[in-house]
Amino acid sequence: CNDFGAGGVSVAVGELADGLYVDLDTVTKKYDGLDGTELAISESQERMACAVADGDVEELMGYAAEENLEATVIAEVTAEPRMRMAWNGVAIVDLSREFLNSNGAPKHQVAHVCARSVWQPSWAGTTLAERMTSLVTDLNVASNKGLSERFDSTIGAGTVLMPFGGKNQLTPIQAMVQKISVEKKATDDCSLMAFGYNPFITEKSPYHGAYLAVVESVCKLIASGADFKDVYLTFQEYFKHPGKDGKRWSQPLSALLGAFKAQMELGIGAIGGKDSMSGTFENIDVPPTLVSFAVTTSKTDRIVSPEFKKAGNKVIFLSCPYDENNLPKTDSLIALFDKVADLLKSGKAVSCYTPGMGGIAEAVMKMCFGNGLGFSYSEKADMNKIFGYSYAGFILEVADWDNGDEIIGTVTEKCDISYLGDTVSLDSLLKIYEDKLESVFTCNIKNTGSKPENVSYTATERTAPSIKVAKPRVLIPVFPGTNCEYDSAKAVANAGAEPIITVINNLSADGIARSIECFAKELKNSQIVFIPGGFSGGDEPDGSGKFITAFFRNPEIKEGVTELLEHRDGLMCGICNGFQALIKLGLVPYGKIIDTDENCPTLTFNTIARHQSRIVRTRIASNKSPWLSEMNVGDIVNVPISHGEGRFLANDETIRSLIENGQIATQYVDSNGNASNDIRFNPNDSAYAIEGITSPDGRVFGKMGHSERIGAGLYKNVPGNYNIHMFESAVKYFNK
Repeated sequence: CNDFGAGGVSVAVGELADGLYVDLDTVTKKYDGLDGTELAISESQERMACAVADGDVEELMGYAAEENLEATVIAEVTAEPRMRMAWNGVAIVDLSREFLNSNGAPKHQVAHVCARSVWQPSWAGTTLAERMTSLVTDLNVASNKGLSERFDSTIGAGTVLMPFGGKNQLTPIQAMVQKISVEKKATDDCSLMAFGYNPFITEKSPYHGAYLAVVESVCKLIASGADFKDVYLTFQEYFKHPGKDGKRWSQPLSALLGAFKAQMELGIGAIGGKDSMSGTFENIDVPPTLVSFAVTTSKTDRIVSPEFKKAGNKVIFLSCPYDENNLPKTDSLIALFDKVADLLKSGKAVSCYTPGMGGIAEAVMKMCFGNGLGFSYSEKADMNKIFGYSYAGFILEVADWDNGDEIIGTVTEKCDISYLGDTVSLDSLLKIYEDKLESVFTCNIKNTGSKPENVSYTATERTAPSIKVAKPRVLIPVFPGTNCEYDSAKAVANAGAEPIITVINNLSADGIARSIECFAKELKNSQIVFIPGGFSGGDEPDGSGKFITAFFRNPEIKEGVTELLEHRDGLMCGICNGFQALIKLGLVPYGKIIDTDENCPTLTFNTIARHQSRIVRTRIASNKSPWLSEMNVGDIVNVPISHGEGRFLANDETIRSLIENGQIATQYVDSNGNASNDIRFNPNDSAYAIEGITSPDGRVFGKMGHSERIGAGLYKNVPGNYNIHMFESAVKYFNK
């Protein structure tokens, strides 16, 4: 199997076997007018080339059709080791595999490698505040939160560490940690990935830069709780076009030698990578780049996040000696890996950070941000060391420590960083830190509405089904762009219901007709319809959920939904994209499918004008809905969000009516549990901080937050309760 990346068909198919015949006329196209060469070499994303035994082709095509995927036979494997391609019935490529494997002809090049100096950072100023300000404004140190939040960080319900942690969600993690994906069962196995690269070191000495990139990437794994075992690497390389200039060739060669030395000394290998030697445009060259990515596995209970946890704790710095080449001594470094891992495993250390670009100073500052805790440097601290680079070192937070020489300071309750009476406030640093890229990656806009009220409606009675069901069937439709069906099905099954995933096929008119027939049949035998999240139809044009609403307005489907809700006391729920569909159908807040107009509530684009992905706090405003029968009004529940169109809008008259009838189910709230219009808590600027609403009797529930993305060991660096018990409540509605 191979993806259609750079090189297109030639590479994606050409790497699958020694002998191949490719019929380019069979390759499906997004655009007409492509000639044979363009078809053969053009990159084409979202496509995969799979080699399948001849006898299995029909079965594979059937599986693809079930998943609403296009599948086309475009090539066959041949006995003769040649790569042949035909277009319009004419052979346009016919090359031997031997020739392809040689890159056409042997090449030789002389490289002139010269001794290089090693870069040391120099932050402007003499006082702590001046040097911290200089550091925090560096693009390599400044916050990238506004960029990170544009990407769904919780899809798959396996995120162990959120990109930013602490109660304030401001301390960046150093390694991606994700549970191993399993469809139906639970696991505590997780994978970790971290990167290392300092452009300034690499520019001065590609050899040192590449070596330390490997070291940094591995240190980040250790700092996150992993052991130094079963670690593997992959490299991303980018260099200026060398031509035939031996001095220009020195950069990739030096970096290669540095990375190779690090691999050999640490005993870890690179199992993949991607390189480019074309980083030149006219007289502009890219800086020498070798980014190391390190990967390994661990258990979720071993994972430790970097934000400071408690005022009064000591903070130590452990490092290893460097050799005569200004590189870490390998034996000492490996011993340090084991020592740090033991401290984290035993619980003696509760947070850890390995210094990078901004050294200890950057690390301490970022560790403070997450929980709003301050830091007081020890009188023995050396500011040159604090602001110098400290690769192959570890900062650890501990309750107590015997070796005073290793203590660099103390965590404090004060929101500042201090050294010998010189103090800089965290608030001022945070503002500079976040404002640096605010104009590019917006993060902290001012929302438009006024402060909302806390809505409270406690149910005295709820609707109940006339027929009880021990194990209700939950019908989960999968539309083009849906990406939460497996998370939803697992949450449903864990609550004791039976999930039925039904893929809606839209590749042909016949496929749509069959999907309508199948869904209508399943609907008659189900008690709950759950519309999961995603990006139906790519959300364009004119907003999200259009195909979903069109499907549910089909007369046969509409009749089935009406019968479920009005005659069989069934339930419906939609999350994120599903909520958008419910509100456009009128199922919330009206409880039935209607023709909506400009006077109806709607969900529109976030005021921040971008996608938002993070954890938010929600408050139960009403427990009228059967979906919320296990909750009390005022309960606070954390929930992951991931949307670009989650802003709930309605006129005041409608909202007052929803409040009085107990139809506002959940609201976005601040750290004190109060409904908020602050962008930090209300991510989309929803009116009255509304996160979820229901139908008049509560049996149809729509919400933006992904309450299905729950499980043990998730979101360890953002404290809070994540279980709204909506799936258990729905099951109890039918069997209690």
